[in-house]
Amino acid sequence: MNRFEDRAVPAVRTLRAYDPGHDLVALRRAAHARGLVELGSNENAYGCSPAVRRAVESCLNDLYRYPDPLGGDLKRALAARLGVQVGQLLLGNGSHEILMQCAQVFAGPGDEVLMAQYGFAVYAIAAQCSGARLVMAPALPADAAMPLGHDLDALLQRVGPATKLVYLANPNNPTGTAFSRDDLAGWLSACPAHVIVVVDEAYHEYRHEAGSAVDLLEAHPNLIVTRTFSKAHGLAALRVGYAAAHAEVIALMERVRESFNVNMLGLAAAEAALSDDNHVASVRARNAAERSRLAAALRDLGYDSLPSHTNFLLVHVGAHCETVERQLLAAGVVPRPMGGYGLAEYLRITVATAAENERLIEALTEISA
Repeated sequence: MNRFEDRAVPAVRTLRAYDPGHDLVALRRAAHARGLVELGSNENAYGCSPAVRRAVESCLNDLYRYPDPLGGDLKRALAARLGVQVGQLLLGNGSHEILMQCAQVFAGPGDEVLMAQYGFAVYAIAAQCSGARLVMAPALPADAAMPLGHDLDALLQRVGPATKLVYLANPNNPTGTAFSRDDLAGWLSACPAHVIVVVDEAYHEYRHEAGSAVDLLEAHPNLIVTRTFSKAHGLAALRVGYAAAHAEVIALMERVRESFNVNMLGLAAAEAALSDDNHVASVRARNAAERSRLAAALRDLGYDSLPSHTNFLLVHVGAHCETVERQLLAAGVVPRPMGGYGLAEYLRITVATAAENERLIEALTEISA
């Protein structure tokens, strides 16, 4: 009998595919009359800028043409916004693709890839795909000032001669925690120069006036900063991400980039989204207000959540977490279970609109009654 698994490369034989959560398409079809409240994917409940719709519509007559393989217009807009050169930018099919490419280019068998406990699941997948050994540094304790967040000291202690790549998330998914730009600058100064450090800033726009790792690129040529248009810009369906790094780092990563990896609609939409600062500011403010209200309402029901710098809350439900999740699904409310992260007593809940959050609170109130 053929065993195709035996034909796969060793790194893939034991690999687990990325888990996107519940089958939302099936759940939407089965939803009752009130519809589904989708709180599991950290999408921007307020949508994209009106400018994005106009930009996408302007492309619809050209769908038979390939997109710009260089993404030149978007790169130039990003370079002007970030204060970097066009050659320091790489575009990706979401930041997920770029995170995978980092390990593909800079790690392999015999190397080590370092990440923090409770870090984004894609980091571990990227390390395993490359054939490198994954090293996990313990997170901060639950009673720390940044509960379950990155322990930067523990991460630094685990950097060794075989360490080729480190993934840091700021803010982090799924905990919502964040560290300061100054703390990162100190960490980078102490980290050996042979280590490539990837700082994932997918949720950066949700942090009001927070410094970015992009500001540290000139001082640290071994730094890669990744971002996405899927979150605060509201373009999750179009899959556009980017990386900023030293030009030589970008040139190496371009060698493994798939041709035409960002589609025409995505390029136009991202450029338009980047030009609408007012929309992002509005999203950030509305999210912050609703996040505080939701956390307070959850706390009144006996569910504590971690302090969050994102558009989601990591909520401690307790030993009966699976039961609560099933009851929420039955009520048409979809959270994200965290057992795969080793956080079996937690649910990750997206901060949505006031009406959607109220549906969550109503469902939890009935469950708690």
